[in-house]
Amino acid sequence: MGFYDAIDIAASGLTAQRLRMDVTAENLANAQTTKTASGQPYQRQEVVVQQVGGFGATLQGAIGGTPVPGGVVVTGIVNDPTPDKLVYDPGNPDANAQGYVRMPNVNPVTEMVDLVDESRSYEADVTAMQTAKQMYSKTLDLLK
Repeated sequence: MGFYDAIDIAASGLTAQRLRMDVTAENLANAQTTKTASGQPYQRQEVVVQQVGGFGATLQGAIGGTPVPGGVVVTGIVNDPTPDKLVYDPGNPDANAQGYVRMPNVNPVTEMVDLVDESRSYEADVTAMQTAKQMYSKTLDLLK
């Protein structure tokens, strides 16, 4: 394992969590958007995150194989397949003949819970990065 691998791993987590927070904020901002450019209600989005490396790959690299960097990588942003909600609002210009409006599949409560989770994960990655920095600093102090 390289000297700066812990910082690189924490940095990959910071990047992924920041993107997740941005997508969640976009979901919240569009929770009432009944028509997008395509003419359909806004579709909730989710970030797909995948682990890179892992314990087995790191162990194999330490034994003598090719070192594999650890961390996470964002593999994409996908639409949530949950169906849209129908809300009775006959006064809405987007209502159908029966008075129902197709609303986005965004639940603000779920989005807020996701935002708290992403924020805490971001804080954990910052703490891991600071801890690694302190360890490297102490190591350099010992070498003086």
